[in-house]
Amino acid sequence: MPPKPPISPVNPEWRTQVIAIGSGKGGVGKSTTTVNIAAALARQGYSVGLLDADVWGFSIPRMLGLSGQPKAADGLIQPPEVFGVKVISIGLFTNEDNPVVWRGPMLHKALQQFLEDVAWDDPDYLLVDLPPGTGDVSISIAQFLPGASMIVVTTPQAAAELVAQRAGFMAEKSGLRVSGVIENMSYFRGDDGKRYPIFGAGGGRSLADRLGVPLLAEIPLEPRLRELADQGSAMVVSEPGSESAQALEGAAKELVNLLPARPRPVPRISLPVGPG
Repeated sequence: MPPKPPISPVNPEWRTQVIAIGSGKGGVGKSTTTVNIAAALARQGYSVGLLDADVWGFSIPRMLGLSGQPKAADGLIQPPEVFGVKVISIGLFTNEDNPVVWRGPMLHKALQQFLEDVAWDDPDYLLVDLPPGTGDVSISIAQFLPGASMIVVTTPQAAAELVAQRAGFMAEKSGLRVSGVIENMSYFRGDDGKRYPIFGAGGGRSLADRLGVPLLAEIPLEPRLRELADQGSAMVVSEPGSESAQALEGAAKELVNLLPARPRPVPRISLPVGPG
């Protein structure tokens, strides 16, 4: 049997900074973190796209209050925009109660369509919410978007750190460049103003050291973060003064410093020249 041809990269002239957000396991707040960082980047004035590539456990539409199938124009899917972020998800094309059982070629094709056939308008940043762990999606993103970076989200627990470390190493083997770590649920701020490390301490820092990348932020455990996501809102938009929002805004700024938006070519302007 002849070998399969390699997947062609999506538009090699794309100037968008692509950042995949991944985790070793579910339940660490990866998607909530992705939504808030996307909104924070938009608040900082960047053009932002968000691709929900967690095809089996999509949650981005609910977190952003989106429903209904996007319209098409000029042969392209027109992604809905929320908080200045253009969003696409398989969840916009299927009922959230229906399981998606795609694997292999079908999954590759769907991701390719979401990259090529969506009117992203060449944003400064495209955030890709990956499924937990490693697998077909991470490999496809690395093949479609050479040079894409990955941020690993974990919690302070030692067990979560070890699983996230494996995910980071596997992502690098797939071709994604791991660029940073975000520790979620780092601590709970009590009424007395003290920090309480409910899930332990140091997991994010240890993971960052093991992967040789910076720890971008320590996000506190704050119930409102989850409540707002359930209501279709983002903490950085609805309660920007909260401790969680400040930490997420800080993570977005660290991302910009680490992975700056790529410069756009300056269009040539032809000036009329009169007779000498």
